[in-house]
Amino acid sequence: MFELNPVLARDSILVGHFALCQLRIINDAQFPWFVLVPQRKNITEIYQLVETDRQKLLAESCLLAEALHDAFSATKLNIAALGNQVPQLHVHHIVRYKTDPCWPAPIWGKLEAIPYEKENLAEILQKIQSLLSDDLTLPDDGAELYY
Repeated sequence: MFELNPVLARDSILVGHFALCQLRIINDAQFPWFVLVPQRKNITEIYQLVETDRQKLLAESCLLAEALHDAFSATKLNIAALGNQVPQLHVHHIVRYKTDPCWPAPIWGKLEAIPYEKENLAEILQKIQSLLSDDLTLPDDGAELYY
């Protein structure tokens, strides 16, 4: 049975479910930063997914990237599956701007996270959930949205 890595659970908030992946937002208001987590047990690398799951992951990543582009008018989207600190396969989708505090360097480990305020988080979630409404199943319980 699939279990979310405790670090991902601690640092992120559930946005919804695609066919394969959980969509989560990292609780750091400095960057619109989302992760896709394939709901498969003991997977650390993309190649370990069966072919149909690899195709779903790519399709879900592209859906999310397009929604983030439309929602946030990014200068650049950083999309990566690193796993150096959290081995469970998860794919980062980070909206970047030339004006962000780390531009043009990577954001990894540069700044302390600043948690979202409820109103900001609700606005972002509504925007993303609306853009992905045809492909995303929303959480049954809104309690996790406000941790």
